Amino acid sequence: MDTRKKLAIVLFNLGGPDRPEAIKPFLLNLFRDPAILRVSFFIRRLLAYWITRVRLPTTIANYALIGGKSPLLTFTRDQARALETALPEFDTKCIIAMRYWHPMTDAAVIEVKNFQPDDILLLPLYPQYSTTTTASSLTAWHEGAARAGLAIRTTTLCCYPDDPGYIAAITACVHQTLQDARSSHPGQKTWKILFSAHGLPESIIASGDPYQHQITLSTQAILAALGEDLDWAICYQSRVTKVKWLSPSTEDEIRHAGQTNTGVIIVPIAFVSDHSETLVELDIEFLHIAQKSGVPAYYRVPVPNDFPPFITALANLTRDVLTRGPGLCAAIREKSCPRNHSQCPHLLANITS
Repeated sequence: MDTRKKLAIVLFNLGGPDRPEAIKPFLLNLFRDPAILRVSFFIRRLLAYWITRVRLPTTIANYALIGGKSPLLTFTRDQARALETALPEFDTKCIIAMRYWHPMTDAAVIEVKNFQPDDILLLPLYPQYSTTTTASSLTAWHEGAARAGLAIRTTTLCCYPDDPGYIAAITACVHQTLQDARSSHPGQKTWKILFSAHGLPESIIASGDPYQHQITLSTQAILAALGEDLDWAICYQSRVTKVKWLSPSTEDEIRHAGQTNTGVIIVPIAFVSDHSETLVELDIEFLHIAQKSGVPAYYRVPVPNDFPPFITALANLTRDVLTRGPGLCAAIREKSCPRNHSQCPHLLANITS
């Protein structure tokens, strides 16, 4: 008889279309989310349809470059299986809850309920917390759990931007790419590391979202672990609307590197699983920009996917937060974000408690 505790780990991720016909409804789900388009309900529905109609041809063409669908679910399933194996002391089941395409949150809630675990861990595959990603997934989870009558002891890991295990895994990927770049281009004397994160409108950061702050924490921790005097910058990709977004853009940084004959090493700092923004935007579109701009060498650091040190980091995070739970936990050295980042869930909890 298996006497181990039954542990359900719910892995939150964005989701992606699993066939060409799913691209339109995926985009509609994305832009209907009030965490993404922060306007009134009726305007948001109309705006979602308009943005989807405008973006649909380009999005279809982009997915066609990688087989007509997103590979994100495949990579997330690989991570789930690896994490189950890395936690032998529990009877662990990793259940995927995608935000905008299947398997979505309501299906994950039912799967957890049928598993009947002793404990639930909500684990975002977003190392840096944002109201547009982790908070949106948590809202969907809590609403779905309430509808299903799921009431089991639950621990939530809100973020882990500078967790030592996570940082060590990403640093290993950066270090290997840096070595490969230098050995392949021994005559290239100047390199710049671009830590590229998914962009957000500046208004969301101004409202107290801690995402940009946590991107900086991750970047600084990786640079400290590398232990070199390197030229670097944080930049942002994937702008959607015409409002003012975080800057500088990754494209502008690449073009500037071409002007200064500088080699580029892109670190997709906000992503832990490959999807269209790494495989199309970084590997194809931005490579083309680099070539047109005269960048002498362009490298993209791999995301961890099921890289064993990353899975080990997630397993150790699981063990750590379960000893501190149930409730809200953060794997952040500051314990909570500075007070001006008022949408930090720990600051919100202190306000409402």
